[in-house]
Amino acid sequence: MHAPLLRKLLLLVLGMFAFAFALVPLYDVFCDITGLNGKVELTAAEASKEQDLARKVDVSFTTHTQGQAPFKVQAETYQVTVTPGTLTEVSFTAENLSVDARIMQAIPSVSPGMAAKYLHKLACFCFDQQSMQARQKMSFTLRFYVDTELPTDIAELTLAYTLYDITDRNAAVYVMPQYPAIKQFGDFERDAVGKGYVYSIQAAVYQQIRGLSHG
Repeated sequence: MHAPLLRKLLLLVLGMFAFAFALVPLYDVFCDITGLNGKVELTAAEASKEQDLARKVDVSFTTHTQGQAPFKVQAETYQVTVTPGTLTEVSFTAENLSVDARIMQAIPSVSPGMAAKYLHKLACFCFDQQSMQARQKMSFTLRFYVDTELPTDIAELTLAYTLYDITDRNAAVYVMPQYPAIKQFGDFERDAVGKGYVYSIQAAVYQQIRGLSHG
């Protein structure tokens, strides 16, 4: 009796997954074409073996929160002047402004976007989720260098961090495994930041399908 509707719901689920996964490569293509919001690798790089001491590059740091994320992160210095290939350290302070324990995830980007692949980080608080107690303050050290292959027409870079509150999303991830079918879909997830959102969609559709199958 509910077979046609069940098939439509299953097709809807597949369509949502296909669209979600397609957004990532489409976004990458857009960034490559426009040079906007250059994404940075979230894995540690190796130290440079070369230096270009005859050249100077200005690197600035900014942070902003996504939505109502209760975090404040600030670089000790707004801007540093570096020589390509030379390892540089910058200190950051982070604070949880909430009265509750929260989990922060910082997502970096570089502008101009085409310069993102030339900024390499050896240590960064963005590599991991940061668990912070209520009103807790923390210190982090960013260790990076600008590649000697950076195009000569680029003399200024801005490293920006967007701060996300992923506390509730992590809670969703831990709750969802009780549904085997949902966990199977979850194996295809690309990153922790988006898991909670996709799992919530899966849970809603899964519950509808269960209801129809028992109706």
